[in-house]
Amino acid sequence: MPGPIARRLLMRSLCLLALLPATSYARDALAEYRLDPVHTRVMFAISHAGFSNALGTVSGSTGTLAFDPDDWTRARVDVRVPIARADLGDADWNKATLAKSLLDAEGHPEARFVSTRVEPVDATHARVVGDLSLRGVTREVVLDVTLNAAKRHPMPPFRRTVGFSATTTLSRADFGITAWKSVIGDAVELRIEAEATYDGKAGDDATDTPPSSSTAEPTP
Repeated sequence: MPGPIARRLLMRSLCLLALLPATSYARDALAEYRLDPVHTRVMFAISHAGFSNALGTVSGSTGTLAFDPDDWTRARVDVRVPIARADLGDADWNKATLAKSLLDAEGHPEARFVSTRVEPVDATHARVVGDLSLRGVTREVVLDVTLNAAKRHPMPPFRRTVGFSATTTLSRADFGITAWKSVIGDAVELRIEAEATYDGKAGDDATDTPPSSSTAEPTP
């Protein structure tokens, strides 16, 4: 039977071994954020017969983001965009855009983007590569992304928040949207403004604790 010193050393070794999985998990785990549909919007621009670039927006996107600002390569994003909420500022134009010959919002009510890899450029910029599914077709696209901020939101409930801007250009023909070629251009410029809030409990992060002198106000 081992002596008291040997038993203590054995117990310490067992305790260290027990802690290893938890330590590894903590190192590997990424903070999970949920997209804020109120403060996330997709803007698109497309040529209108060469006279102007028609502008439209889509609000209400939802999704999740796993993100570590110190290691962009581990980031993951999965976003769903409600195509039926596309708005070009005119009811008739909206109806034509959402019709079966173009976006077919009834048959394909949402677009989805799922990242496959992230290529960091510097501390606040990266290229996010992923699969975009639109109107029943999936194509690889690359988003040029800027990290605007990663900090506690200044308004209640003071959640840890990240904000991004992203741009890319698509070919509508790549997604089978080929109607009205003489009126509607092929290149679609996208600009995305997105905010996402920490998906854990407030107590999980000290930055989620509000200042003691703060007063509750509606969050804009």
